[in-house]
Amino acid sequence: MSHQENQQLIQTLHECIAACNHCFDACLQEDNVKMMADCIKLDRECADMCAFFEQALMKNTKYKKEIAQLCAQVCEDCAAECEKHEHDHCKECAEACRKCAEACKQVA
Repeated sequence: MSHQENQQLIQTLHECIAACNHCFDACLQEDNVKMMADCIKLDRECADMCAFFEQALMKNTKYKKEIAQLCAQVCEDCAAECEKHEHDHCKECAEACRKCAEACKQVA
């Protein structure tokens, strides 16, 4: 993986983290927070996984492929959950998660 590819992946991870954090915050403001519980949980897990993968990339870990595979799965799960909801923040999060999952699969 070239330096430029690495930087592009880190940017994609950052965008996913930001989208997940925004979705998390917005879900907490919804009238029926209980209905959003799975979305909220996956937003946190996805943001955390992307942040972990970013750190792993910066350290050039030998486990990069395994972490990328797991990160892709968490991003896909988060996207699938967000797609169940009609809120703009969920749609934006799902899109960012799908993009991130595809980028992670390129590494895995």
